[in-house]
Amino acid sequence: MSDVQRITGVLSPVVTPFNADLSPDPERFVRQCRWLLSQNVGLAVFGTNSEANSLSVEERVELLDRLVDAGVDPARMMPGTGCCALTDTVRLTAHAVKRGCAGVLMLPPFYYKGLSDDGLFRNFAEVIERVGEARLRVYLYHIPPVAQVPITLGLVERLRKAYPVQIAGMKDSGGDWSNTKAFLDAFAESGFDVFAGSETFLLGNMRHGGAGCISATANVHPGPIARLYDTWQVADADAQQARLDEIRGVFQKFPMIPALKAAIAHYAHDTPWAIVRPPLVAFTPEQAQALVKELEQKRFAMPGLK
Repeated sequence: MSDVQRITGVLSPVVTPFNADLSPDPERFVRQCRWLLSQNVGLAVFGTNSEANSLSVEERVELLDRLVDAGVDPARMMPGTGCCALTDTVRLTAHAVKRGCAGVLMLPPFYYKGLSDDGLFRNFAEVIERVGEARLRVYLYHIPPVAQVPITLGLVERLRKAYPVQIAGMKDSGGDWSNTKAFLDAFAESGFDVFAGSETFLLGNMRHGGAGCISATANVHPGPIARLYDTWQVADADAQQARLDEIRGVFQKFPMIPALKAAIAHYAHDTPWAIVRPPLVAFTPEQAQALVKELEQKRFAMPGLK
């Protein structure tokens, strides 16, 4: 990979399929990633909805290798590599660069709370220095409802000054549009790519210079979300956004990861997709039926899913 391609658009934090013994299922994983790509959606594998923090470093390395070796284009991938342990983050990040991924989505080290920007700067800087690759592109992952360790404007400014090429963008999953807009206002014109953490903010993000979205429901509703990204300047963009919000609203009534997997299991006619790793709990048949009933009332479909 001689030149790094900028990655924009809609990306899915791809849900991870498991076998009955709770081991990852690489065949289903490859198949799902190919379907998402066919819907014009990129792959943010090992994100929050991938149950990434329930996967070991070795499991993530092996799954990434299986994807690339199966011919899935790494230029469409932004794997999650941020871990609590610095050395784990370095290993996953270096491997993603080695395999040709367009970028990495990097959580802050989230176990310790109340971290200073100085400490976070040292963490990200150490990863970049140890990986030591000009091709590396880091997308910072701001998800304070889960990590409780925010990415601040001041931290991004410092990192951009020190590593203007490697610090390429961020995903804002804080759920606060005013925060996303503050980052867009501060950095979008400088080539720093801001991804909304939900398609709920996709249209607003695009209208203010954003790069797209990385969204849980891109796992199950990829085509329509990608269409809004492609056509956000057309007359029916607000109607498209309203439809996306309607479908997301159904999923948000349920625990998100089991709901995504239950939907895939139903529409693919593939029951093992419903399996989640502890501490998560798979849907009961009653929960799955309630979800599907609501989706069918909204005329929801997953065309081409196998």
